[in-house]
Amino acid sequence: MISDLSWMPFKNISLDDPFFESLKDDYPGFDVWFKKKSLNGDKALVLLEEERIHAFLALKDENEEIVLTGNILPAIARLKISTLKIDEKVGGQRLGEGLIGVALWHWQKVGAEEIYVTIFEKQEKLIGLLKRFGFVCQGCKVNGELVFLKSRKNLDYSDAYKAFPFLSPNAPKAGIIPIKDGFHDRLFPYSESYYANEIEGTTAGNGITKVYIGTPYTATHYTEGEIVGIYRIYDGANKGSRSAITSFCTITKITFVKRNERCLMTLDEYLANAGNKTVFSKDELSGIYRSSNVVMIEMVYNGFFDKGHNITYWQLKNKGLFESHPYNIDYSMNEMIEILKLGGKDVGNIIIDKT
Repeated sequence: MISDLSWMPFKNISLDDPFFESLKDDYPGFDVWFKKKSLNGDKALVLLEEERIHAFLALKDENEEIVLTGNILPAIARLKISTLKIDEKVGGQRLGEGLIGVALWHWQKVGAEEIYVTIFEKQEKLIGLLKRFGFVCQGCKVNGELVFLKSRKNLDYSDAYKAFPFLSPNAPKAGIIPIKDGFHDRLFPYSESYYANEIEGTTAGNGITKVYIGTPYTATHYTEGEIVGIYRIYDGANKGSRSAITSFCTITKITFVKRNERCLMTLDEYLANAGNKTVFSKDELSGIYRSSNVVMIEMVYNGFFDKGHNITYWQLKNKGLFESHPYNIDYSMNEMIEILKLGGKDVGNIIIDKT
């Protein structure tokens, strides 16, 4: 099960698992490297199912030259994705993007200038995912491996995936997406309920692409490229201190299903479009379709506020940041920056302005 994906010490992982056979074939000395990691007390993000490994991610801090055929990349602070493999039996797009997303979150956290991975040309699906997240091929090593690298200095803000996990300083505007707590906690790991490493494990299993289907009172005014705070509406006592912004995302796609009771999609088209990208069941989706306004909002899950740092309704209200219904709120970038700071975030490590 995806819920079994977690950080595990190398010493607790069986090197005899069939999962590692291809790695042993492709990388002479893999056994020696693995045992060294075990002795060092290192950990890897692992997906276990029926006591077999199906996904594996290991990271390493480096400050070394990267020797390519005909070129040398100078020694600077880098995070290396030293191992990234997904079993084809479970290797869907969501799991792959989730694992890369976790690696990029770690890159952001450690503050290294670059992140890179070495990979053989035959791994076409993984190369496609790396390119989607803004990794660029730098050349080839002597053993035939390609080196794909991503740098803080050359972030591509034209695409939210290529910029991930960073937020674009050029976002057109910002806002809030309100989600009732029951649905919120299915779509977004909740930082008051989980610690960061647990959120990473859940995210890796379900991907960083999030699709929310909303039923606003009127047609929404969200735009693609907009940065949004995810506002968890607490359905219980003390709503003002329990309802809070828990996460922040970038909108990548908006699909209107119904506007003022006018159907822009048939029920079958809507169900097919939603597919397995949402947390809603077919019955729930059909129920939502009865609403006057239905909109599908696809987002990149850029980050979450750490435990104890979600930004409550009262905090927002006291700062003049909650003056109307959440669906109608528009923020400037300066106001979104203020929200990030209220959540204890280092804004300079989230929004990197290259100008």
